[in-house]
Amino acid sequence: MTDESMPLLELLQKRGGGDFLKELAEAVLQRLMEFEAEGLIGAGRWERSDARTTQRNGYRDRALDTRLGTLELRIPKLRHGSYFPAFLEPRKTAERALVAVVQEAWILGISTRKVDDLAQAMGMSGISKSQVSKLCAEIDERVLVFLNRRIEGEWPYLWLDATYLKVREGGRIVAIAAIIASGVNADGRREILGLGLGPSEAATFWLGFLRGLQQRGLAGVKLVISDAHEGLKAAIAQVFQASWQRCRVHFMRNALAYVGKGQHSMVAAAIRTVFAQDTAPAAHQQWRHVADQLRSRWPKLAHLMDQAEHDVLAFMQFPSPHRPKLHSTNPLERLNKEIKRRSAVVGIFPNEASILRLVGAILLEQNDEWQLQHRYMTLETMTGLADETGGMLQILAAQAA
Repeated sequence: MTDESMPLLELLQKRGGGDFLKELAEAVLQRLMEFEAEGLIGAGRWERSDARTTQRNGYRDRALDTRLGTLELRIPKLRHGSYFPAFLEPRKTAERALVAVVQEAWILGISTRKVDDLAQAMGMSGISKSQVSKLCAEIDERVLVFLNRRIEGEWPYLWLDATYLKVREGGRIVAIAAIIASGVNADGRREILGLGLGPSEAATFWLGFLRGLQQRGLAGVKLVISDAHEGLKAAIAQVFQASWQRCRVHFMRNALAYVGKGQHSMVAAAIRTVFAQDTAPAAHQQWRHVADQLRSRWPKLAHLMDQAEHDVLAFMQFPSPHRPKLHSTNPLERLNKEIKRRSAVVGIFPNEASILRLVGAILLEQNDEWQLQHRYMTLETMTGLADETGGMLQILAAQAA
């Protein structure tokens, strides 16, 4: 029989880890019932206390059907008196209770006050701050195991992007960057590789984050795709022997800042002709042609294009089937929107640990979803990538120098 006091991480691993959200829901609801039963008894299961009113008497099984699937719960039994959780009573909306306790708690960053309010709204007697903190610590453990896991194999492509969240720090409200790293391995499958929290403009932060990925085993990186943070560019050059792709979408926004709104469509269309070229030489030639056409009217824009040419067109040196997914950080945009949607409910996070808990859980959920999908890039196109790009990378390195 499984010990109900077992940490959530061990409990989920013992169950097989097939569906993280379902198993987490079972574990959280199980713990909530344990806490409420302890409150009725007046003591923990093995605790000696003068306040104890009765003893535990095993469990009875109960299934709960939800949109996450059928949850297998074990309701604590008492030797004297009875206990039955309010959210399982007949004519109660069990689905609403489950969503409130599990999903809403996640959305709100597992706030101690909010979880307690939700428990009382379900008809429970409420749970203490220490009990909620224990639940949070066990969820944190699962997230940290995922974020700190060993990275195996080679990862030719690495995407880095940041989303900004508000947190209380020393009595002030400040913006903090949540840096997400995702990659595609030699088999064409993508995974979330890491999460970092810090000031995005700080070069030391970027350097520490990338070195952390490297120490965990990240190797074989040939192209890094990100926005144009100077600190990040310097860190990439120090840590990886790889090319850097400046996000095309971010570059276009920067370029159009030099142009009046009335000319946005025309200028954007001219620059997009570069990306319609089939080969790298043709793309570079068209880039310079467009820059020269725009130079007389928008000299600052032309100067930006002169500086950014090789960074924005780095993806052209890689296999053509991969290029639509390499020219920008768009593969992470959907994930960033989901993080923004959930964190908007929180508003201002109380500390960095709560950000790590919520964002890390979202990343874990997304990573599990990716594992059930087809390869992000086909195995056929990934085969021979090293040979095809080796010479090209040497050319790029010489141009950068």
